[in-house]
Amino acid sequence: MSKKIQALVIPITAVILGLLFGALIMLLFGYNPVDAYIALFQGAFGDSFYLGETIRQATPYILVGLSIAIAFKAGLFNIGAEGQLLMGWIGAVSVALSFDGLSKWIHLPLALLAGIIFGAIWAFIPGILKATLRVNEVIVTIMLNYTALYIFNYIVQNVLTNQMDKTKEIPASASLQSPFLQEMTQYSSLHWGILIAVGCALIMWLVIDKTTFGYELKSVGFNQNASKYAGMSVAKTIVISMIIAGGLAGLAGAMEGLGNYGTAYVLPTSPGTGFDGIAVALLGGNSPIGIIFSAILFGALKVGSLNMPAVAGVPNELVNVVIALIIFFVASSYIIRWAMDKFAKKGAKTK
Repeated sequence: MSKKIQALVIPITAVILGLLFGALIMLLFGYNPVDAYIALFQGAFGDSFYLGETIRQATPYILVGLSIAIAFKAGLFNIGAEGQLLMGWIGAVSVALSFDGLSKWIHLPLALLAGIIFGAIWAFIPGILKATLRVNEVIVTIMLNYTALYIFNYIVQNVLTNQMDKTKEIPASASLQSPFLQEMTQYSSLHWGILIAVGCALIMWLVIDKTTFGYELKSVGFNQNASKYAGMSVAKTIVISMIIAGGLAGLAGAMEGLGNYGTAYVLPTSPGTGFDGIAVALLGGNSPIGIIFSAILFGALKVGSLNMPAVAGVPNELVNVVIALIIFFVASSYIIRWAMDKFAKKGAKTK
Protein backbone atom coordinates (compact mmCIF):
# COMPACT_ATOMS: atom_id res chain seq x y z
CA MET A 1 0.00 0.00 0.00
CA SER A 2 1.41 3.39 -1.01
CA LYS A 3 2.29 6.04 1.58
CA LYS A 4 -0.35 8.42 0.21
CA ILE A 5 -3.10 5.85 0.67
CA GLN A 6 -1.79 5.01 4.16
CA ALA A 7 -1.80 8.72 5.05
CA LEU A 8 -5.51 8.78 4.18
CA VAL A 9 -6.53 5.39 5.61
CA ILE A 10 -4.77 5.69 9.00
CA PRO A 11 -6.62 8.79 10.32
CA ILE A 12 -9.95 7.47 9.02
CA THR A 13 -9.30 4.15 10.77
CA ALA A 14 -8.32 6.00 13.95
CA VAL A 15 -11.60 7.94 13.92
CA ILE A 16 -13.64 4.77 13.37
CA LEU A 17 -11.81 2.94 16.16
CA GLY A 18 -12.21 5.92 18.47
CA LEU A 19 -15.97 6.00 17.84
CA LEU A 20 -16.25 2.23 18.34
CA PHE A 21 -14.34 2.19 21.61
CA GLY A 22 -16.27 5.27 22.71
CA ALA A 23 -19.47 3.33 22.05
CA LEU A 24 -18.20 0.48 24.23
CA ILE A 25 -17.50 2.87 27.08
CA MET A 26 -21.01 4.31 26.75
CA LEU A 27 -22.43 0.79 26.93
CA LEU A 28 -20.40 0.05 30.06
CA PHE A 29 -21.93 3.10 31.75
CA GLY A 30 -25.44 2.19 30.64
CA TYR A 31 -25.89 4.68 27.78
CA ASN A 32 -27.14 3.97 24.28
CA PRO A 33 -24.28 4.81 21.89
CA VAL A 34 -26.53 4.78 18.81
CA ASP A 35 -28.79 7.45 20.31
CA ALA A 36 -25.72 9.37 21.46
CA TYR A 37 -24.07 9.44 18.05
CA ILE A 38 -27.34 10.29 16.30
CA ALA A 39 -27.77 13.20 18.71
CA LEU A 40 -24.16 14.24 18.14
CA PHE A 41 -24.58 14.16 14.35
CA GLN A 42 -27.84 16.10 14.48
CA GLY A 43 -26.26 18.64 16.82
CA ALA A 44 -23.41 19.21 14.37
CA PHE A 45 -25.09 18.90 10.96
CA GLY A 46 -28.83 18.59 11.66
CA ASP A 47 -29.74 21.96 10.15
CA SER A 48 -28.08 25.08 8.80
CA PHE A 49 -27.74 26.63 12.28
CA TYR A 50 -25.80 23.68 13.66
CA LEU A 51 -23.73 23.49 10.47
CA GLY A 52 -22.83 27.15 10.85
CA GLU A 53 -21.80 26.61 14.46
CA THR A 54 -19.67 23.61 13.47
CA ILE A 55 -17.85 25.58 10.78
CA ARG A 56 -17.38 28.51 13.15
CA GLN A 57 -15.87 26.17 15.75
CA ALA A 58 -13.58 24.68 13.10
CA THR A 59 -12.23 28.10 12.06
CA PRO A 60 -9.68 28.63 14.88
CA TYR A 61 -8.95 24.88 14.87
CA ILE A 62 -7.70 25.12 11.28
CA LEU A 63 -5.33 27.95 12.16
CA VAL A 64 -3.93 26.45 15.38
CA GLY A 65 -3.61 23.09 13.60
CA LEU A 66 -1.53 24.81 10.92
CA SER A 67 0.52 26.48 13.65
CA ILE A 68 1.38 23.13 15.23
CA ALA A 69 2.05 21.54 11.82
CA ILE A 70 4.43 24.20 10.49
CA ALA A 71 6.56 23.99 13.63
CA PHE A 72 6.49 20.19 13.55
CA LYS A 73 7.75 20.23 9.96
CA ALA A 74 10.88 21.94 11.31
CA GLY A 75 11.24 19.37 14.07
CA LEU A 76 9.73 21.61 16.75
CA PHE A 77 6.84 20.91 19.12
CA ASN A 78 4.88 24.14 19.51
CA ILE A 79 2.98 23.59 22.76
CA GLY A 80 2.61 27.37 22.96
CA ALA A 81 -0.18 27.86 20.40
CA GLU A 82 -2.54 28.48 23.33
CA GLY A 83 -0.53 31.44 24.58
CA GLN A 84 0.07 32.74 21.06
CA LEU A 85 -3.68 32.58 20.43
CA LEU A 86 -4.38 34.62 23.56
CA MET A 87 -1.82 37.24 22.58
CA GLY A 88 -3.31 37.44 19.09
CA TRP A 89 -6.78 37.78 20.59
CA ILE A 90 -5.86 40.66 22.90
CA GLY A 91 -3.74 42.33 20.21
CA ALA A 92 -6.55 42.27 17.65
CA VAL A 93 -9.17 43.54 20.13
CA SER A 94 -6.83 46.28 21.38
CA VAL A 95 -6.36 47.65 17.85
CA ALA A 96 -10.06 47.24 17.09
CA LEU A 97 -11.01 49.35 20.12
CA SER A 98 -8.22 51.90 19.72
CA PHE A 99 -8.86 52.98 16.13
CA ASP A 100 -12.63 53.36 15.94
CA GLY A 101 -13.78 55.48 13.00
CA LEU A 102 -11.54 53.97 10.36
CA SER A 103 -12.87 52.47 7.16
CA LYS A 104 -13.59 48.73 7.39
CA TRP A 105 -11.10 48.12 4.56
CA ILE A 106 -8.38 49.58 6.79
CA HIS A 107 -9.59 48.82 10.31
CA LEU A 108 -10.28 45.07 9.91
CA PRO A 109 -6.98 44.22 8.13
CA LEU A 110 -5.12 46.33 10.73
CA ALA A 111 -6.74 44.41 13.60
CA LEU A 112 -6.04 41.06 11.93
CA LEU A 113 -2.43 42.10 11.33
CA ALA A 114 -2.10 43.04 15.01
CA GLY A 115 -3.28 39.55 15.97
CA ILE A 116 -0.70 37.99 13.66
CA ILE A 117 2.12 40.20 14.96
CA PHE A 118 1.30 39.66 18.64
CA GLY A 119 1.21 35.89 18.14
CA ALA A 120 4.41 35.94 16.07
CA ILE A 121 6.29 37.93 18.72
CA TRP A 122 5.17 35.49 21.42
CA ALA A 123 6.47 32.57 19.34
CA PHE A 124 9.70 34.38 18.45
CA ILE A 125 10.84 34.11 22.08
CA PRO A 126 11.06 30.28 22.21
CA GLY A 127 12.19 30.26 18.58
CA ILE A 128 15.25 32.44 19.15
CA LEU A 129 16.09 30.63 22.40
CA LYS A 130 15.96 27.30 20.59
CA ALA A 131 18.01 28.54 17.64
CA THR A 132 20.75 30.26 19.63
CA LEU A 133 20.93 28.56 23.03
CA ARG A 134 19.27 25.20 22.22
CA VAL A 135 16.69 25.80 24.97
CA ASN A 136 13.91 23.22 24.80
CA GLU A 137 10.93 24.88 23.08
CA VAL A 138 8.40 22.67 24.89
CA ILE A 139 9.37 24.01 28.33
CA VAL A 140 9.52 27.64 27.19
CA THR A 141 6.19 27.55 25.34
CA ILE A 142 4.40 25.89 28.26
CA MET A 143 5.62 28.63 30.62
CA LEU A 144 4.67 31.33 28.12
CA ASN A 145 1.12 29.95 27.95
CA TYR A 146 0.56 30.85 31.60
CA THR A 147 2.31 34.19 31.15
CA ALA A 148 0.05 35.01 28.18
CA LEU A 149 -3.07 34.24 30.23
CA TYR A 150 -2.03 36.61 33.01
CA ILE A 151 -1.05 39.35 30.54
CA PHE A 152 -4.35 38.88 28.68
CA ASN A 153 -6.39 39.35 31.87
CA TYR A 154 -4.24 42.26 33.04
CA ILE A 155 -4.73 44.15 29.76
CA VAL A 156 -8.49 43.54 29.86
CA GLN A 157 -8.82 44.87 33.40
CA ASN A 158 -6.17 47.60 33.52
CA VAL A 159 -5.63 48.84 29.96
CA LEU A 160 -8.80 48.30 27.95
CA THR A 161 -11.16 48.76 30.92
CA ASN A 162 -11.08 50.14 34.44
CA GLN A 163 -11.21 46.99 36.57
CA MET A 164 -14.03 45.54 34.46
CA ASP A 165 -14.21 41.88 33.50
CA LYS A 166 -15.09 42.52 29.87
CA THR A 167 -14.23 45.11 27.24
CA LYS A 168 -16.88 46.88 25.23
CA GLU A 169 -17.91 45.41 21.89
CA ILE A 170 -15.54 46.07 19.02
CA PRO A 171 -16.83 48.47 16.33
CA ALA A 172 -18.44 47.02 13.21
CA SER A 173 -15.54 48.31 11.10
CA ALA A 174 -13.22 45.76 12.77
CA SER A 175 -15.67 42.88 12.98
CA LEU A 176 -15.57 39.62 11.02
CA GLN A 177 -19.22 38.96 11.75
CA SER A 178 -21.43 38.67 8.68
CA PRO A 179 -25.19 39.29 8.62
CA PHE A 180 -25.23 37.47 5.26
CA LEU A 181 -23.66 34.27 6.64
CA GLN A 182 -25.71 34.47 9.83
CA GLU A 183 -28.96 34.78 7.88
CA MET A 184 -27.95 31.84 5.68
CA THR A 185 -27.40 29.68 8.77
CA GLN A 186 -30.45 30.65 10.84
CA TYR A 187 -28.45 33.29 12.72
CA SER A 188 -25.57 31.11 13.88
CA SER A 189 -22.29 32.76 14.85
CA LEU A 190 -20.60 31.85 11.54
CA HIS A 191 -18.35 34.65 10.29
CA TRP A 192 -15.96 35.47 7.44
CA GLY A 193 -13.00 34.02 9.35
CA ILE A 194 -13.57 30.61 7.77
CA LEU A 195 -12.50 32.00 4.39
CA ILE A 196 -9.33 33.39 5.94
CA ALA A 197 -8.58 30.07 7.66
CA VAL A 198 -9.07 27.99 4.51
CA GLY A 199 -7.02 30.52 2.53
CA CYS A 200 -4.17 30.19 5.06
CA ALA A 201 -4.31 26.39 4.73
CA LEU A 202 -3.98 26.63 0.95
CA ILE A 203 -1.10 29.10 1.25
CA MET A 204 0.68 26.84 3.74
CA TRP A 205 0.21 23.87 1.39
CA LEU A 206 1.88 25.84 -1.40
CA VAL A 207 4.69 27.04 0.89
CA ILE A 208 5.44 23.60 2.33
CA ASP A 209 5.20 21.57 -0.89
CA LYS A 210 6.08 24.02 -3.64
CA THR A 211 8.75 26.41 -2.35
CA THR A 212 12.43 26.31 -1.46
CA PHE A 213 11.64 27.40 2.08
CA GLY A 214 9.24 24.47 2.43
CA TYR A 215 11.96 22.09 1.30
CA GLU A 216 14.42 23.58 3.78
CA LEU A 217 11.77 23.40 6.50
CA LYS A 218 11.24 19.67 5.98
CA SER A 219 14.94 19.06 5.60
CA VAL A 220 15.73 20.71 8.95
CA GLY A 221 12.93 18.69 10.52
CA PHE A 222 14.36 15.43 9.21
CA ASN A 223 18.04 16.06 9.98
CA GLN A 224 19.55 19.30 11.20
CA ASN A 225 23.15 18.16 10.77
CA ALA A 226 22.64 17.11 7.15
CA SER A 227 20.77 20.36 6.43
CA LYS A 228 23.60 22.41 7.89
CA TYR A 229 26.14 20.43 5.86
CA ALA A 230 24.08 21.17 2.73
CA GLY A 231 24.42 24.90 3.39
CA MET A 232 21.05 25.60 4.97
CA SER A 233 20.74 27.96 7.93
CA VAL A 234 19.18 25.77 10.59
CA ALA A 235 18.87 28.59 13.14
CA LYS A 236 17.15 30.87 10.62
CA THR A 237 14.72 28.14 9.60
CA ILE A 238 13.84 27.40 13.22
CA VAL A 239 13.16 31.06 14.02
CA ILE A 240 11.11 31.67 10.87
CA SER A 241 9.05 28.52 11.36
CA MET A 242 8.20 29.58 14.92
CA ILE A 243 7.31 33.10 13.79
CA ILE A 244 4.96 31.70 11.15
CA ALA A 245 3.51 29.27 13.69
CA GLY A 246 2.93 32.08 16.16
CA GLY A 247 1.39 34.30 13.50
CA LEU A 248 -1.10 31.58 12.57
CA ALA A 249 -2.02 30.94 16.20
CA GLY A 250 -2.32 34.70 16.76
CA LEU A 251 -4.64 34.89 13.76
CA ALA A 252 -6.75 32.15 15.39
CA GLY A 253 -7.00 34.42 18.42
CA ALA A 254 -8.08 37.28 16.18
CA MET A 255 -10.86 35.01 14.88
CA GLU A 256 -12.13 34.67 18.44
CA GLY A 257 -11.85 38.36 19.27
CA LEU A 258 -13.12 39.82 16.01
CA GLY A 259 -15.46 37.08 14.87
CA ASN A 260 -16.76 34.80 17.57
CA TYR A 261 -17.02 36.98 20.68
CA GLY A 262 -16.46 40.52 19.40
CA THR A 263 -14.78 41.37 22.68
CA ALA A 264 -12.15 40.26 25.21
CA TYR A 265 -13.03 39.19 28.73
CA VAL A 266 -11.26 37.93 31.84
CA LEU A 267 -10.51 34.23 31.47
CA PRO A 268 -10.36 32.08 34.61
CA THR A 269 -8.36 29.54 32.61
CA SER A 270 -7.10 29.08 29.07
CA PRO A 271 -9.83 28.27 26.53
CA GLY A 272 -7.97 25.15 25.36
CA THR A 273 -8.25 25.85 21.63
CA GLY A 274 -4.49 25.89 21.21
CA PHE A 275 -4.15 22.51 22.91
CA ASP A 276 -6.97 21.08 20.77
CA GLY A 277 -4.96 22.23 17.77
CA ILE A 278 -2.32 19.62 18.61
CA ALA A 279 -4.92 16.89 18.16
CA VAL A 280 -6.21 18.54 14.98
CA ALA A 281 -2.71 18.63 13.46
CA LEU A 282 -2.01 15.05 14.55
CA LEU A 283 -5.22 13.70 13.03
CA GLY A 284 -4.65 15.74 9.87
CA GLY A 285 -1.20 14.21 9.46
CA ASN A 286 0.37 17.70 9.67
CA SER A 287 -0.95 18.26 6.15
CA PRO A 288 -2.63 21.66 5.57
CA ILE A 289 -5.43 20.07 3.53
CA GLY A 290 -5.85 17.23 6.03
CA ILE A 291 -6.04 19.78 8.84
CA ILE A 292 -9.11 21.40 7.26
CA PHE A 293 -11.06 18.13 7.42
CA SER A 294 -9.66 17.28 10.85
CA ALA A 295 -10.72 20.69 12.18
CA ILE A 296 -14.26 20.20 10.84
CA LEU A 297 -14.42 16.82 12.59
CA PHE A 298 -13.29 18.29 15.90
CA GLY A 299 -15.66 21.22 15.45
CA ALA A 300 -18.50 18.75 14.86
CA LEU A 301 -17.57 16.75 17.96
CA LYS A 302 -17.42 19.86 20.16
CA VAL A 303 -20.65 21.41 18.87
CA GLY A 304 -22.57 18.16 18.44
CA SER A 305 -21.74 17.02 21.96
CA LEU A 306 -23.85 19.86 23.35
CA ASN A 307 -26.91 18.11 21.92
CA MET A 308 -26.21 14.76 23.58
CA PRO A 309 -27.42 15.40 27.16
CA ALA A 310 -30.80 16.80 26.11
CA VAL A 311 -31.60 14.33 23.33
CA ALA A 312 -29.87 11.11 24.40
CA GLY A 313 -29.23 11.72 28.11
CA VAL A 314 -25.50 11.15 27.56
CA PRO A 315 -23.01 13.51 29.27
CA ASN A 316 -21.19 15.57 26.64
CA GLU A 317 -17.95 14.94 28.57
CA LEU A 318 -17.94 11.49 26.95
CA VAL A 319 -17.08 13.22 23.68
CA ASN A 320 -13.76 14.18 25.26
CA VAL A 321 -13.21 10.46 25.86
CA VAL A 322 -13.92 9.77 22.18
CA ILE A 323 -11.51 12.56 21.16
CA ALA A 324 -8.85 11.11 23.47
CA LEU A 325 -9.35 7.66 21.93
CA ILE A 326 -9.03 9.08 18.40
CA ILE A 327 -5.79 10.80 19.39
CA PHE A 328 -4.54 7.57 20.98
CA PHE A 329 -5.15 5.59 17.80
CA VAL A 330 -3.56 8.27 15.63
CA ALA A 331 -0.54 8.35 17.94
CA SER A 332 -0.44 4.55 17.72
CA SER A 333 -0.64 4.68 13.93
CA TYR A 334 2.22 2.22 13.65
CA ILE A 335 -0.17 -0.46 14.97
CA ILE A 336 -2.70 0.38 12.27
CA ARG A 337 0.07 0.47 9.66
CA TRP A 338 1.36 -2.91 10.85
CA ALA A 339 -2.13 -4.42 10.63
CA MET A 340 -2.62 -3.01 7.12
CA ASP A 341 0.74 -4.37 5.97
CA LYS A 342 -0.10 -7.80 7.39
CA PHE A 343 -3.48 -7.75 5.66
CA ALA A 344 -1.87 -6.67 2.38
CA LYS A 345 0.76 -9.43 2.55
CA LYS A 346 -1.89 -12.07 3.36
CA GLY A 347 -3.96 -10.88 0.43
CA ALA A 348 -0.94 -11.07 -1.89
CA LYS A 349 -0.19 -14.67 -0.79
CA THR A 350 -3.73 -15.88 -1.49
CA LYS A 351 -3.60 -14.62 -5.07
